[in-house]
Amino acid sequence: MVDTGNSPQPSPTQVIPAAGTPASRAALPVLAVWLRDLIISLAISAFIIIFLYQPVKVEGTSMMPSLDDQERIFVNKFVYRLEPIQRGDIVVFRYPRDISKSYIKRVIGLAGDHIRIEDGQVYVNGKPLDEDYVPAAYADERFYSEIVVPANSYFVLGDHRSMSNDSRDFGPVRENYIYGKAVFGYWPMDKLGRLR
Repeated sequence: MVDTGNSPQPSPTQVIPAAGTPASRAALPVLAVWLRDLIISLAISAFIIIFLYQPVKVEGTSMMPSLDDQERIFVNKFVYRLEPIQRGDIVVFRYPRDISKSYIKRVIGLAGDHIRIEDGQVYVNGKPLDEDYVPAAYADERFYSEIVVPANSYFVLGDHRSMSNDSRDFGPVRENYIYGKAVFGYWPMDKLGRLR
């Protein structure tokens, strides 16, 4: 038989299968593929959150103006396996007096550093530390006698010096208490970006 174009022949794509036919059951593999992709996505997300980046909410004003109360940030939990903790890093650590709590502060002194504070001015190894992240309104006039930061420990301070409970109060923080570096703010949107 020759198709002259006058008598349309049904195309397989035009045929709608009745319920229960093999074609309608073909939708089941689509659901299985969707579920597989969802499970893989959740597993990757869980891996990232558990081992690499963790979203956290800042509570309190001790890191203002760098970090505001209720600000949402990402903490990199893997970075210190690849590089050392450095002065100026904003770190998250277990509070030495109650390890069920987490604190966030800025690293000021490394192991072996001589730290002292006079009239609110921080001195590291005898030199005044330039801290452009501490506005004059957030500074204080406290004194802190010189100490040498112990091995495997860090001296940490909040950027809002007059409102911060930090190494001036609880001493240097041991390295094994530090579990991440604050790297990126994501909420509110006007604070979106890399932390410094």
